[in-house]
Amino acid sequence: MFVRATASIVNLSPCFGLKSGYKHRPSRVSVRCAGTAADSFVVDSADSSVVNGVTSKDRVGSLNDVEKREVSGSDVIIDDKLEPLWDDGYGTQTVKDYLDLAKEIIKPDGGPPRWFCPVAADGNDSPLQDSPVLLFLPGMDGLGLGLILHQKSLRKVFEVRCLHIPVYDRTPFIDLVAFVEETLRFEHALFPSRPIYLVGDSFGGCLALAVAARNPGIDLVVILSNPATSFDRTQLKPLLPVLEVMPDTLTGTIPYLLSFVMGDPIKMATVNAESSIIPNLEKLSDNLVSLLPRLSGLSDIIPKATLSWKLELLKSAAAYTNSRLHAIKAEVLLLTSGKDNMLPSRDEAERLSRNLQNCKICYFKDNGHTLLLEDGINLLTTIKGTFKYRRTWKHDFVKDYLPPSMSEYRSALEVHGWYRFATSPVMFSTLEDGRIVRGLAGVPDEGPVLLVGYHMLLGLELVPLILEFLREKNVIVRGMAHPALFTENSSNRLQEVSYVDLMKVFGALPVTPSNLFKLLSSKSFTLLYPGGAREALHRKGEEYKLFWPDQPEFVRMAAKFGATIVPFGAVGEDDLVEMILDYDDVMRIPVLNDYIRRTNEQGVRLRNGMEGEVANQDFYFPGLLPKVPGRFYYLFGKPIRTEGRENMLKDKENAKELYMQIQSEVEKSMAYLIKKREKDPYRGVVDRVINQPLSTPVHQVPTFEL
Repeated sequence: MFVRATASIVNLSPCFGLKSGYKHRPSRVSVRCAGTAADSFVVDSADSSVVNGVTSKDRVGSLNDVEKREVSGSDVIIDDKLEPLWDDGYGTQTVKDYLDLAKEIIKPDGGPPRWFCPVAADGNDSPLQDSPVLLFLPGMDGLGLGLILHQKSLRKVFEVRCLHIPVYDRTPFIDLVAFVEETLRFEHALFPSRPIYLVGDSFGGCLALAVAARNPGIDLVVILSNPATSFDRTQLKPLLPVLEVMPDTLTGTIPYLLSFVMGDPIKMATVNAESSIIPNLEKLSDNLVSLLPRLSGLSDIIPKATLSWKLELLKSAAAYTNSRLHAIKAEVLLLTSGKDNMLPSRDEAERLSRNLQNCKICYFKDNGHTLLLEDGINLLTTIKGTFKYRRTWKHDFVKDYLPPSMSEYRSALEVHGWYRFATSPVMFSTLEDGRIVRGLAGVPDEGPVLLVGYHMLLGLELVPLILEFLREKNVIVRGMAHPALFTENSSNRLQEVSYVDLMKVFGALPVTPSNLFKLLSSKSFTLLYPGGAREALHRKGEEYKLFWPDQPEFVRMAAKFGATIVPFGAVGEDDLVEMILDYDDVMRIPVLNDYIRRTNEQGVRLRNGMEGEVANQDFYFPGLLPKVPGRFYYLFGKPIRTEGRENMLKDKENAKELYMQIQSEVEKSMAYLIKKREKDPYRGVVDRVINQPLSTPVHQVPTFEL
C-alpha cells in the first residue's frame, strides 16, 4: 500500500526519519533517525501490496528486523485522554522552519509521490487511542510541510500522514487521485468504524474533493483551506502567461512575486510573536528579517519548469473536481480567506456551500491564501470549535471532547483580557465547616461535580468562571447551554469564528438529559442553569431573580452518580450595563417583533410542556447602555453531597425538598454578595486603577474583608 522511502530521503539531516503509522497497528513498521530537538518527518511503508510498481523487495533497509521489535510494543505509551492545558506546541514552529526543511526535502531522488508522518524526536508521539487517520494533501508546493505550525497538536489526536509530491514529479491529477484513494480504502478496511480526515490545502482541496466524490460510501471529514476549485477564475490569470515565458535570468524573482500573492508575510511572521493581538514588535521585526531572505528558496521548491506543470495540473484538477461536486456525501469544513490574492476564495466558498450537501464555512476575513501558515489560525482549535472532531460515525459531546490546550487558554486570556480587567472577578467558596474563603478551595477537587447557579444577563458571568476554574483548579467546567446556540445559521454562510465557537472549545455543549447523564457518569465538572434563557434574557427590574421550573430532575440524576452539587450565586451585571429595552419593549416594535417571533418559532424549543414565565425561552437581544464597570462577585456555597442518598432521592418529594434547598442557597449567596460588595473599596474600575498597580493579576486584586 505505501510506497518506499528512497535512500535520498532516509539520508537527510537528522530531523528526518522513516516511520510508518502508529504502534497499535501491528502491520506497520518504523525506523527513527538519530534524535534531535527538532521534529522529524517520516515516510510510510508496509509489508505487502504494490503501488506504482514498487514491491516489498524494493523497499529500503532491513525492515523485517525492525517490525519484530515494533510489534512487541514494549516502548509504546498511548494516552487515553488529554489533560487540561496540555502543550499543543502552537507557535514553536514557524514559516522559517517550513522554508528550512524545504531545502532538505526537495532534493531530487527520482521517487514517486509518497506519504510521510511528522514525528517527535523524543518518541512522545502516540495519539489518543482509537484516533482517526488524517491525510494531508498539499498545495501548489507539493512538499507536504503545510501542517508544520499545527502538526504537534494534530498528532496527539490524529494519526497524521502527509502527501509528498517531489518537485520534478509529473504524476497526472487522475493518478494522484488514485494514489490517495488506494490509501483511503486501505485505512477504511483496517478500521471501518472510524472516520478518515482529508485536509486539502489549495490544490490539495481539489484532490480531497475528487477522492471524496469517488468514495461516497466511506465516512469522510473533508477540511479544505482555500481550495483551488476556482482556478479558472484566478486573480493571477493575466500574469500566468508571463510567468510561463519568463526568461531564466528573471526566474529568481518568481518566489517574491508569489510570496505576496500566496500569503500575508506579516501574519506569517507573527506566529510566535507572543500575542496575536498586540505582537512583540521586536520579535516580529526579527522574524521578518529572517523570513524574507528565505523566500528565495521558493524558486527551488517551484522552479520554472515545475511551475508550468503545476499550472496545468491545477487546471485539470479544478475541472475534474467541479464536474463531480454533486457526488460528494462527505462532511465538509471549508476554511476561507477574505484577502486571498491568488484565488477568489470568498466567492468560491459561497458557491461550494450551495453545491455541497453538508458544508460549513469558517471565514477568516483578514488572512491570505496560505491560511495554514499564517498567524491566528490553529487548525485543531477550528476543528474543535466546529464540533468536527470525532472517533466514530457521530460526534459525541463527551467522549470526543478535547480539553483546551495551553495556547488556547492563553489566547482566551488575551481575547478577554479587557473584559477581565474591567470586571475584575473575585470568587469565594464555602468550606465544609461553613467558613467562606476567597478562591475555590471549598469546591471539590474531583468530580462528578454539578455547579448550579444564577444565569446573569447574556451569560456575562461565564468567561471569568470557566477561566478561573482552569487557572486555580486545572479543571474544565462543561457548561450546558441552550441547543439553539449550536444550530447553523443558514442565512449567513460566511461565519467568522464567534464567541460560541470559543465556548465550545472550553466545554460548552447542548443541555439534554443524555448529555447530563454522560457528563456525570464520566465524573466531569458540569455547569447547569435551571433558569435557562428566561433568566439570562430577563426583563427590567428582574436582576438576581430566579426563574427555575418546578422540576427537580437534575437532583435525581446527580444522586444516581453520587455527584456533589455546589450551588452558587453571581452578581455584578447591574454594575456593567443598564437595560433600556427588554423583551416587552422590543415586541412592541413593528417588523422587529415579527422577526423575533418567526426566528423563535423556527428554532429549537425547550420546555414546551410548561406554563408561565419559565416556559418563555424566546431569544432576543436587549437594548443595553454600558456603565463605568463595577465588579463581578461569585460565591460557591457549601457542597451538597448526594453519594449514598440515591435511594432517598428517588422519592420525588425528597428530591424536591433538596431542589428547594439548592434554590434557596443560590438566593442567599447573591444576597450576601450584594450586601458585602458595598464595603469593597475596589468595586469600581476607577478605584482599582488608582489604588492598585496595573500589573497586579486580576485574581489578586483586593476586595472586602470576610
